[in-house]
Amino acid sequence: MVRHISEILGKGAISFSFEFFPPKTPAASDNLFKSISELTPLQPAFVSVTYGAGGSTVNLTHDLVTRLQRETGLTVISHLTCVGTTLDGLHGILDSYYESGIRNIMALRGDIPKSGAPAATDFRYAAELVAFIKKSHPDMGIGVAGFPEGHPETPNRLKEIDYLKAKVDAGADYICTQLFFDNHDFYDFRERCELAGINIPIIAGIMPVTNKKGMIRMADLALGARFPGRLQKALSRADSDEHYKNVGVHWATEQVLDLIENNVRGIHFFTLNESKATLKIYDSLGVSNSSELSVNNKP
Repeated sequence: MVRHISEILGKGAISFSFEFFPPKTPAASDNLFKSISELTPLQPAFVSVTYGAGGSTVNLTHDLVTRLQRETGLTVISHLTCVGTTLDGLHGILDSYYESGIRNIMALRGDIPKSGAPAATDFRYAAELVAFIKKSHPDMGIGVAGFPEGHPETPNRLKEIDYLKAKVDAGADYICTQLFFDNHDFYDFRERCELAGINIPIIAGIMPVTNKKGMIRMADLALGARFPGRLQKALSRADSDEHYKNVGVHWATEQVLDLIENNVRGIHFFTLNESKATLKIYDSLGVSNSSELSVNNKP
């Protein structure tokens, strides 16, 4: 069933969604679809698929998005970046998605490939990408990124919100945040958005820590995510990989409970293509699917 993101987020209930990345090998693909089959009963409001640096996974992303749309019945959102995107190429990508039944896009500036090689692009900023999508495919839903802890390339927090407001004014329908581990950062971000006149839904990005190596990689992927001392202290006491994962899942569960209590519009789980941590969070919350959590928000 194809649903516009505004319809999903406009019902007044909290949305719960999952993010995947395109697999690069047959084994990774099998693992991903096993995870998806285990997560689908949780009834996510939608799922999203990431895009590699410089558009490096454009074909893989497209294949995964269209396969999910065709085989699962889930509402699928594809990421799209400025880096590595030309006008002609974007026209083709959007037309192809539209013909495949994809009606929602996550518009991002994107990261330069680690090789540092220049990537052809006709768009410098996400706001320009949003405006183009809205003009060429006005009935497509569009999401943009938000940074509760601040964007590392914009130390001026006032300008940071101005740039976000530009994406909203260009036609964004919702904001999905980068991952964070201290909910106070999210609440402060939400309040600053409100003061700036940003009134579209803001979805909180959550990723549980599951191992030490992953925590370090997470800090890199999240552009310097802040790990609270209390979380680090709890993780330092873990004497096995299983205990380490339990601490991370417990912390994420407490985050989710607190966000629900404070009227979050949506929670987006970064799954890393695995199902176990997300399933454990739902189990810890005492629910079997998202509908049991999607209570109406308070005014």
